[in-house]
Amino acid sequence: MLRSLLKRSAARRKRNGKAERGVCCIFKDTLEFILAVSESSHPREFVGLLTAERTAEGGEVISDVIILPGTRSSSFSASFRRDMLPLGVRFVGTAHSHPKPQAMRPSTQDLQMFAQTGQRHIITFFPYGEDCWRCYDALGREKQLKVVERL
Repeated sequence: MLRSLLKRSAARRKRNGKAERGVCCIFKDTLEFILAVSESSHPREFVGLLTAERTAEGGEVISDVIILPGTRSSSFSASFRRDMLPLGVRFVGTAHSHPKPQAMRPSTQDLQMFAQTGQRHIITFFPYGEDCWRCYDALGREKQLKVVERL
């Protein structure tokens, strides 16, 4: 399924004359981990950095979440220390939680973080069910992100 999804996505980009290749999916177990950590951190926010695996078809699938040492969180914010970023690791975005259900949109502070940390950003929100998340690009526009099984 993942392979055919990525092939269709690549074919669509070729038809549109774009050479862009990017993040189009997230592994289901990775999303489940993000939701579980968000719930266990509640009522404090959680923040982590997303990494992706490149596929043979040229796309990328969000595969892992890295939680940096020294990360700080409270009921209204979460931040990580930039000096703790590991060398040689490429991040494709962030994942973080908003403890209030009405807070599913990125804040001004979120947008500042998005601009510096990749192309896809996941926000989870209370009660952290399977539909309690949204994906945004670096400008804060909502984006579709397919959930796929890990092969």
